[in-house]
Amino acid sequence: MSKRLQRVNQLIKKELSQILLREAEFPPEVLVTITRVESTPNLIQAKVFISVIPEEKFSDVLRILNRNIYTLQQKINQRFKMRPVPQIKFVGEKKTKEAGRIEEILEEIKEKD
Repeated sequence: MSKRLQRVNQLIKKELSQILLREAEFPPEVLVTITRVESTPNLIQAKVFISVIPEEKFSDVLRILNRNIYTLQQKINQRFKMRPVPQIKFVGEKKTKEAGRIEEILEEIKEKD
C-alpha cells in the first residue's frame, strides 16, 4: 500500500470520527468506533469499518449512518483539498465480538475494584 493511500485512509478515519463524535445522533448507551478505513488504490471508494457496542445495536447504527451518508460525504468533501475524494461506504468490523468480550472483561474488573 502506498504512503499516500495510508495517509488518505488515516485522514478519512480522523475527520469522519470527529464528525460522528460531534454531530451524529446514535441511541443512548451506544459506542460507535471507526476501526479502520480501506480506500481503493484509485481513491474512488473508501470502506469505513465500524464497531458498535453493544453489538445488538449494529443494524440501528448502520441504518442511521446510511441515512446520513450524503451529508457525511459532503462534509468530508469540503474538508479535503484533494480530488477525487473517495466515496465512503460503511462496513461492519468483524472483530466486534472480540471487542465486546474485552469490554465485558473490563466491566467485570471495574466492578471488582
